[in-house]
Amino acid sequence: MTLADQRNLTKSNAQFQRALKRLPLGVASSFRYWGDDRTIYVARGKGGRIWDIDGNGYVDYRLGYGPAILGYADARVDAAARKGMEVGGVFALSTERELTVADRIAKMVPGMDLVRYSNSGTEAVMAALRLARAHTGRDSYLLVEGGYHGLFDAAMWMADVEDWEAGSNRDPDIISYSKGIPQTLKSLAHLVPMNNMQRLEDVFRRYGNTMAAMLIEPIQGNCCGILATPEYVRLARKLCDEYGVLLIIDEVKTGFRVARGGIQSLLGVIPDISTFAKAMANGYPIAAIAGREDVMRTFGYNGAAHGGTYTAHSVSIAAAEECLRILDETDALANLATYGKTLQNGIAKILDDRNIVHSFTGHDSMFGLFFAEKAPDNYRDWKKSDYTFYDTMAHHLHDLGIIVEPDSREPWFMCEAHDQSCLSDTLKAVEIAVDQTQQDLEDAARS
Repeated sequence: MTLADQRNLTKSNAQFQRALKRLPLGVASSFRYWGDDRTIYVARGKGGRIWDIDGNGYVDYRLGYGPAILGYADARVDAAARKGMEVGGVFALSTERELTVADRIAKMVPGMDLVRYSNSGTEAVMAALRLARAHTGRDSYLLVEGGYHGLFDAAMWMADVEDWEAGSNRDPDIISYSKGIPQTLKSLAHLVPMNNMQRLEDVFRRYGNTMAAMLIEPIQGNCCGILATPEYVRLARKLCDEYGVLLIIDEVKTGFRVARGGIQSLLGVIPDISTFAKAMANGYPIAAIAGREDVMRTFGYNGAAHGGTYTAHSVSIAAAEECLRILDETDALANLATYGKTLQNGIAKILDDRNIVHSFTGHDSMFGLFFAEKAPDNYRDWKKSDYTFYDTMAHHLHDLGIIVEPDSREPWFMCEAHDQSCLSDTLKAVEIAVDQTQQDLEDAARS
């Protein structure tokens, strides 16, 4: 019997076949499709765990890609959301809580003078880029290879590492990572590798006077938590100032998670614009664009357009008010980071006992695991690395009741509700999954 045989997915498989007739890939987002016979449908979640419709329970380290920072169905946030529901929903008018939450954000994140709201991280970054263009009067922009800024045309450009030779004197070609992206937009997007100071300076020298913004995720949330060095981000800040480019730090995943002030506070860099989303309201849909006053006041009738029918919905804004209060006024962030560090130590011991080379990157609250002596610090090295061990192990972890992204792109996310039972269950499963993965790879090598 294989590990997969121990997990019954009969109901999820049947639901997939029914859903396939009405939903592309049988799901509402392509990233939820894990294969015809492995895609699961969630029945409920509580704390750090979820249960699928077959009754299988899982310790969850995806947490919706990070939003459930306090854990699923947190009683405090849900109670606040119900009070928000009593307000009445959506009015396309403002409520007092918009200012209350904006004041909290400005208190937590230095340099964020003014705030506007959106419904998702993608919308927030779209608005931030539009704002930068309106403020500077320029059109082009700079992206860091491996960064993820949402599913909109301007952000969906990547380095074609597959057809690139490492060590060559040329950069990889820039390609879109979806069909349907107008190729005419490519001329506006410039890409640089993470943590390469020389290439960053070269691109600014060549294009700096034409760029509206540089967008960067200092912890790459869709590239296994690869971390920018403080020196790299500080150089970016210096170059942006020198060339009149606005620095946008995308904190959609890191904001209010790695620290009260986000990753920017740990790096000691204040951007012109920041975007926040995932951890703002413990899973209720809300996002924010924040920044320095003169830039943010470009939003207006004679500047950059911004709005949205559901923006600052009464339920989401009430949930955000309570979630941010908890993150700001309690030890929640320290506690979940401590859990993450303890989990890393436990995984490291299992791998050390088997002489398996490994490394971690990112932050204790959202870390990446690599089966290499040193974690890559840029997308090119990650893409050229061997992640066979991780991908194989991830599938075994699913069968053993541990949910992680089924490939190595996404970090493991921690929540305040992860407890000792979650830790114990996880480490038991990791030990079994590691041994099974070793066996699988040995069998494959012999065949």
